[in-house]
Amino acid sequence: MPTTRRAKAAAASAEEPGSAAPAGLRTLKKYPNRRLYDTQTSSYITLTDVKRMVLDAEDFEVRDAKTGEDLTRSILLQIILEEESGGVPMFSTQALAQIIRFYGHAMQGVMGTMLEKNLQAFTELQAQFLQSSKGLYDPKQLSPELWTKFLSGQPDALQGLMGSYVEQSRTLFEQMQKASALFPGVPGFPAKR
Repeated sequence: MPTTRRAKAAAASAEEPGSAAPAGLRTLKKYPNRRLYDTQTSSYITLTDVKRMVLDAEDFEVRDAKTGEDLTRSILLQIILEEESGGVPMFSTQALAQIIRFYGHAMQGVMGTMLEKNLQAFTELQAQFLQSSKGLYDPKQLSPELWTKFLSGQPDALQGLMGSYVEQSRTLFEQMQKASALFPGVPGFPAKR
C-alpha cells in the first residue's frame, strides 16, 4: 500500500516531541534553514503568509522542527520588526524605549497585562466604530491616510467612542494601583516604600 506525502508528514509530526497541537490549531514548523513549513497544506510558507494568517484570525503555532520548542512569539516579533522597519511604523522610538525599560522591572508583568487589555479594548472600540459606520466605505479600500482623514471629520462621534476607551484604560490603571498596594513584595508588584 503506497504511503502519501501527507501521511508521511503526519506520521513524522506525531513522532516529534512537543508537536501535539490541539484540534483546530494549525501547526507550522521552523527548520534550521529558517524556512517555515505548514503541516496543514504540506508546503513551505513565508512570513507574509503567516502575517495573512494573523490578519485572518487563524489559530496557529510555530514549533521548532527538531526540538518541538514553541517559536510562535519569536515569529510574531519578526513580523512586527518587518512592519516597523518598512512603511509607517506604529511605535515611536520613545515608545519602544519605554517598553524596553519595563523589562526586568517589578511592573513588567502588570505592564504586559495592561497593554494586552488596552489592545483588546481598542479592538472592541474599533469594531463598534466600524459597525456604526457600516456602509459609509469599503474597509478594504480604507488606507491609513483615508482613515485619518475620515476620523478628523468625526470629532463628536469619536469623542464619545474614545471617551469610553479612555475610561476603560483609567479604570484598569486604578485597579492595577490597588492591586499593587494589596500585594507588596509579590513579584510583579512594587514593594511599599
